[in-house]
Formats: sequence, C-alpha cells, structure tokens
Amino acid sequence: MELGDAYGDLGVEMTRKRKRDDEGNLLSSFSLDDLNQDILERVLSRLPTSAFFRLSSVCKRWKSVAASSSFKYACSDVSARDPWFFMVDPHLDRSIVFDSTEKSWKKLNYPHVLQSRHHNLMPVAASGGLICFRNSSGNFIVSNPLTGSCSELPPVELDQKNQYLHAIVMSSDRDGCKGSYKLILVHGQLPKLRFKVYRSTTGCWDDNVTLSRKVDDSIEFNFNDDTVVYFLSRTGNVVSTNMQRSPSKQYSSVIVNKNGEDLIYFISSSGTIMACNLNKRCFVEYPRLLPVFSEYSIDVVECRGEMLVVMLSEFLETASLRVWRYDEDARTWHQIAALPPAMSHEWYGKKIDINCVGAGDQILICMNSNELYTYLLCDLVKNQWTELPKCNMNGEAVEFMSAFSFEPRIEARV
Repeated sequence: MELGDAYGDLGVEMTRKRKRDDEGNLLSSFSLDDLNQDILERVLSRLPTSAFFRLSSVCKRWKSVAASSSFKYACSDVSARDPWFFMVDPHLDRSIVFDSTEKSWKKLNYPHVLQSRHHNLMPVAASGGLICFRNSSGNFIVSNPLTGSCSELPPVELDQKNQYLHAIVMSSDRDGCKGSYKLILVHGQLPKLRFKVYRSTTGCWDDNVTLSRKVDDSIEFNFNDDTVVYFLSRTGNVVSTNMQRSPSKQYSSVIVNKNGEDLIYFISSSGTIMACNLNKRCFVEYPRLLPVFSEYSIDVVECRGEMLVVMLSEFLETASLRVWRYDEDARTWHQIAALPPAMSHEWYGKKIDINCVGAGDQILICMNSNELYTYLLCDLVKNQWTELPKCNMNGEAVEFMSAFSFEPRIEARV
C-alpha cells in the first residue's frame, strides 16, 4: 500500500515537471506571429507613438497592420497618449515636434497637400490629434500631422465691418475613428462680439451668434483705447495699447467645458482676460493681474479643463514668471506656480515675449527676445520647471516662436 502511494506521488511529480517544462518551452518559443490579427493589432496599438513610424519596416504583416482601418480602431481604444508639441519656427517651413514621452525632438514629413503653399499657412489652433492652419486668404485647413491627411474647410463669411478676430479655438470629440471636431471663431469690435462655429459633422459653418456683455459690478470695464498699457514684444521694444504677439499666437485663446457649458478665454487688446460663455451667449472681462503701465508678457493656457494665465513681469530689477488661476467665487486671481527667482532673474531687461500652451498638467513656455530664446516645461503638480534641450537640425540650432499641443493619434480624422 505504501509502495503504491510512492509510485503514485512520483507519477504526479513527473506530470507536474513535464507541465512546467512544456510551459517553459512554450514561453521561450512564443512569437507575436502566433497571435491572431485582432490581438496583434491591440498589442501594437499600445506601443509608443514614435514606434508607429517603424511598423511598416519590420515585416509585411506589420506593414499591413499599420495600414488597416481595424488597427486605427484599436488605437482609438487607448484612452490617452502623452502630448507632443508642434513647434512653430519663424519661417513656417518645418514640422518639428517635441515628444514629451521620450523628451526628444522629431521631424515630421510636412503634409503633402500643404507643401506647395506652406509659406502662406500659419498654425492657429489644435485639439485632440488635429492642428488647424489659416492661410493668407483667411481660410482654414485641418490636418493630422502624423498621417499628413488634410481637409480644407469651406470659406468663412464674417461681418465685413466687424471681422476682427479675437479667438480661434478647436474642440474635438473622440469616438473611435468617427471623432468629430468644431472650429470656433470669436470676432467683432468690443463690446459687440459674435462667434461662429464650423462643425465637421455637417461640413459647414453655423450662422453668427451675438454675445452680450454680462454685467459685473465688481469689475470695471474698459472697452476704449484711452488706457495705455505697456507690453514686452518679441522685437525687443516696449509697445502700448495693442500687444505685438508672435504671429502664430495673435489669436491666443483656449476653450474649456464647465458644467456642460463651453467657455472661450482670450486676451483683449488692453491685456485683460475675456471669458465668453457660448451657451449663455454672453461675455465678461476679468480684473487685471497687474496695474496699468506695468511691463509684462502674458498668455492663456488650458490644463485639465481649466483656464490658467502665464505671466512674465518685471519688478524691483528682476523678472518673475508665474502661473495664475482665477477664482470665480472670490473674483480674484491666485498664484499656483512660480519659476524659482534664480532661473528667471537672467531675463530681466531682455524684453522677453512668452508664448505658452498647456497639455494635461504641463505648460510649455516659449521665451523669445533679440538676445536669447529658451523653452521651459512646467509640471504643475510637482511645481517643477525643466529647460528643454536645444533643437539642432542639419547642424544648426532651430529657434521657435511658439507651440501647439496635440495628442499624437494616427486614427484622428479630418
């Protein structure tokens, strides 16, 4: 009886040993080629975005995966990707991005449709995986910078008497490969503002909608040019009344959704922040961050569905770079981040112009003047400021005016 039990135990142990050996052999001989097409596409869709450009050169099967529509659907299931920053250089003739995941510069192929007319195009807005360009005629072209696909929007008709543009923003919804987007323009002469919307779902522009001024007794409105405000320009001069921003950021604005309502924020010609509620069809002017006659450069960004203001100012023989949030209840500004003084002091007297863009918990700040240029990445959660490495292409350093953040998605449709 005991001998039989011993033989039985030995048989069980040998069976277990063979099973372990079989599993080891299975794992050692496992190959992605053994996966069915659906599983393979799901695995490859989780790769870093930069790897997508190399799929076609691995093998014929992977090349077919990269070109398939089902692979794009698999990519759309990935909830979020780290942002890339589309950099704008003074000549507007390159597609260079900064990959926030790999902390490196990459050069994209300029969209084929735009190559013959890129010198007339200026990036003006971005959302999701798309970037919007505006040509010298005032028309818009939306492009996926990864795939190079483009779509030219119908010509927009604005009121000829009040066609001054204050804001150009994009808003996108992602639903697999059937994502849609809106392009929204705010135009007119203060205090008579209007907005106009293009919807990709209909392929046409909506009619103009008038915005009324929301009365707020706690804020003193000033819609005339009698108040002179001084700004730091990229040309190194102190200018008054109208800000001289980098051309790509002259419509600097952001859109956020709060409680189901779309709000657009932009900087007025006098340097104050304007908030437009598209659902309630009204707008309001926020209090000034700094008093009149102050020297500063300012920009608005969107981070995690919230509007923030980045400001570079000079005071007591030093420069200060700070990030501000507006408290709607208290109707006042609160500082939420600041660059250490040791890092900002060197910019005093340099007449720096800042152009900023937000992405998640990060803000990319492009700083330019006649004397220097640099780019900082601010982590709002850690209050950590990092200087980006210099970008060198063909042996020479490249200088950028501004940037637009987008989520690198090959499935984004125009």
